[in-house]
Amino acid sequence: MIKKAIKAFRNLLSAILFLILILTTLTVMISKASGGEPNVFGYQFKTVLSGSMEPSIQTGSVIAVKTVEENKRFQKGDIITFINEDDLLITHRVIEVKSNESRISYITKGDNNDGADREPVLPQNVKAEYTGFTLPYVGYFLNLVNSKIGSALLLIIPGLLLITYSIFTIWKALSEIDRKKEQESFLERSSS
Repeated sequence: MIKKAIKAFRNLLSAILFLILILTTLTVMISKASGGEPNVFGYQFKTVLSGSMEPSIQTGSVIAVKTVEENKRFQKGDIITFINEDDLLITHRVIEVKSNESRISYITKGDNNDGADREPVLPQNVKAEYTGFTLPYVGYFLNLVNSKIGSALLLIIPGLLLITYSIFTIWKALSEIDRKKEQESFLERSSS
């Protein structure tokens, strides 16, 4: 009974290590293929690198944003992701919608900032809308994945764990075979 439990535990451990290796490989591949930000079912996951939206969104969090096609529909209080004048992606709250004749622009502000952003956001610069989904501290992990060293570590470490476990399993099996041979040899000498 104990041997069956140990064998089941070993099989489970092997499966878990193999699954971790596959998941980390997929995470790295998806992250690299999508330009650094994973995209799942039309949702993009963005890493929050500053505290401008605290306490609503913590630094180091990963947020889910939905890509927008109709970018003239936002209202005061919506949180949008846009490209600023320096070509950086920013996620801030709309504090005012300005419209005159056929032109709309959004005045945005980080919740933790003292004042509004310098430039109004034009609708064509709005790329996504915050969905309200946040994973605290996961952004630090994604930044690690996006680095060369992190990518290598996330592929190498689970692989090394799997290889180490395989070597240990083979060693245990060989030890068991040697033990059985020694018992058979001892029984043959005892009976002669």
